[in-house]
This record gives sequence, C-alpha cells and structure tokens, in this order.
Amino acid sequence: MLRVQGLEASYGESLALQGVDLSVEIGEIKALMGRNGMGKSTLLKAIMGLVKIRRGEVAVEGRSVTGMPTFQIALEGVGYVPQGREIFASFSVLENLRVGLLRFPRAERVIPKEIYDYFPLLKERENQRAGSFSGGQQQMLAIARALVGRPKLLLLDEPSEGIQPSIVEEIAEILKKINQETGLTILVVEQNINMISDIADSCAFMEKGRIAYACAMEEIMRDESIITRYMSV
Repeated sequence: MLRVQGLEASYGESLALQGVDLSVEIGEIKALMGRNGMGKSTLLKAIMGLVKIRRGEVAVEGRSVTGMPTFQIALEGVGYVPQGREIFASFSVLENLRVGLLRFPRAERVIPKEIYDYFPLLKERENQRAGSFSGGQQQMLAIARALVGRPKLLLLDEPSEGIQPSIVEEIAEILKKINQETGLTILVVEQNINMISDIADSCAFMEKGRIAYACAMEEIMRDESIITRYMSV
C-alpha cells in the first residue's frame, strides 16, 4: 500500500528526514514510535506533501505521489488526521464532516451511513458546534472527517494526545473495528504503548530522522527492552 524509499525532507536548511525507508502493507495497522523530535510527524507531513522532499520517493499502491500537491495525494486515497486535530471549531459537526466531502462532485457529497455507525455521537450532535466538544470527541470528529473521503490509507498523528484513557480505548476499538471490517490501511504516530498494543500489527521506531528498528507487535510484547531502548528519555 505505502512505500517510502530513501526519503529526505527538510524545514528550510534543517534536514528532518535523513533517508527513511518504510513500508505499510494493505490492510495493516503500523505504529510509528520514537522519542520527541525524531521526525515522526515530519514523515507524515512529507507523505502528504506538506513538507518539501529533497530526495527519495513516496508511492501509494505502486504509484509515485512524490512532489504531488496535497489535494492530489488525497485524491490518490490518502487521508490525514494531523496532530492537534485541526477541526473547525466554529463549524457544526455536520459542517466539519461536509468539508471532508469536498473532493467529490456535488452530487456525490453524501456522508456514508457507516460513519455514524462507527461514531454514533456525531449523529446525535451533528448540529452542535465542534468547538464545544471535549478533546476526545473532537478527535473522533477529525477521524470521521478524514474517513468520509473514503481513503485507502489513513495517516494518524498522535490520536491519543491530551485525551482521557477511557476515550483513548474507545477510539482504539473503533479504529480496530474499521480496519477489520473495511481493510483500511493505517499508519499511526503514537506514544501510547497501551493503545498501540491493542491495535497495531507491527511497529517501526524512528531515531534522528531514520527508521532505527521495525518489528511485529508480538516481538515488543515479548521483549519490553525494545520500548525502553527507543522511547525512554
């Protein structure tokens, strides 16, 4: 589904990604972990065309999207939920969801019924202003907004950040259910090992702008020193 090869990307003169190689298979949930400042969020932004790529390639389903504008990458089937969610606080829930439909012709801008099946709260409160939601509810809305675009690949950046544990568990269950029922491929940047252990098939760890180690989740569950090695300060 996703292939990243030799990716270098920068903010100005600062090289944030220094030759990243990463693959995510169709239907897989892969976690991307590491200490702060190692390039995880930058990698998602580079995949989405939000950060300048100096060298390397990003391919989705075998088709290169390197250098494409962000809207075109979205049309190729990539959804993105940024860190901090970035919902439109002054819009209603329904208006936020409709933003996710703008890629389609007007006649096709219909919110799929499954979105409300996965997130019933959004149906109950579709006329409520999104800014009045809690952080966890806003995260659900941000994920749902990405999903209405019917992506093949979903990129999630720190979905548990600032959210109470019970809501994190609920979001994890929803993501796992969506993956199992639809085959949606997910790449998630996350620091919450409990969430990752619940949903991920595999994990890659970043250090200093590169992938330092990658393994199946079963290996991490057997050997906790892996987490200590790549996550401890």
